[in-house]
Amino acid sequence: GIISRFASQKGFDLVEQIADRLAEREVAVVALGTGEPHYERFFREWAFRHPTQVAVQIRYDDGLAHKVEAGSDIFLMPSRYEPCGLNQIYSLKYGTVPVVHATGGLDDTIEEFRPAQGTGTGFKFEGFTAEKLLSAIDRSLMAFQYKEAWKRLMRNGMARNYSWEQPARDYAAVYQEAASRRA
Repeated sequence: GIISRFASQKGFDLVEQIADRLAEREVAVVALGTGEPHYERFFREWAFRHPTQVAVQIRYDDGLAHKVEAGSDIFLMPSRYEPCGLNQIYSLKYGTVPVVHATGGLDDTIEEFRPAQGTGTGFKFEGFTAEKLLSAIDRSLMAFQYKEAWKRLMRNGMARNYSWEQPARDYAAVYQEAASRRA
């Protein structure tokens, strides 16, 4: 699944470079978004070339976005840079495994899956290249074949808590400490 603003910042130049090779794999891609005309055209043409594997909707639709996010096994977020990012967090809650570029908030929130240890929440690639992205996707597709390990990976992500509950407690404790020192 891909839900995004179709822009160069979001790493779609890399997706464009590997699109036909990705379609050679046993995958189905669903993309939803709007943005730069070049990338809208790329997604439409990709879907036209591979109509049984690639479905694209060029529009904004929040309800459909949640269905795509929840219904996908893997969520692709290869952003060139991403100060925070929310979709990878939504993916984790839905049990959808993110494949992300190790940058900014994506690097902070996604932990590389380590099957032997049963740890991690997704797949990351370092070095902003199409080959590195394809390698991360291939690692995710390989892991997907092992259903019990994949369930563990999904549960790891679903168990993560990115709410403000704990940070709010931490801030309150700092303020209480500061107030008690002042008194």
